[in-house]
Amino acid sequence: MKSFPLTDARRELPTLVDKSAKEPILITRHGEEAAVLLSPSLYEKMLDAMEELEDIAAYDAAKARREDSTLWQDARKELGLV
Repeated sequence: MKSFPLTDARRELPTLVDKSAKEPILITRHGEEAAVLLSPSLYEKMLDAMEELEDIAAYDAAKARREDSTLWQDARKELGLV
């Protein structure tokens, strides 16, 4: 990931937006990481991946507690969605 100081990023914002379509851009302020510029498509992919990981973690936690589970098909029938 390429890094740009905030002062340069302000000046080069249109170019950085174009570059962010290919890879995230790290923005620094006083040498410290301050923000990341990324494309909407990458942002959506990251959100989807995080949601998937949260679902997996919830499933693993339920299995560890040995909770009873219901198949999605059965739940749909019980809720009258079929």
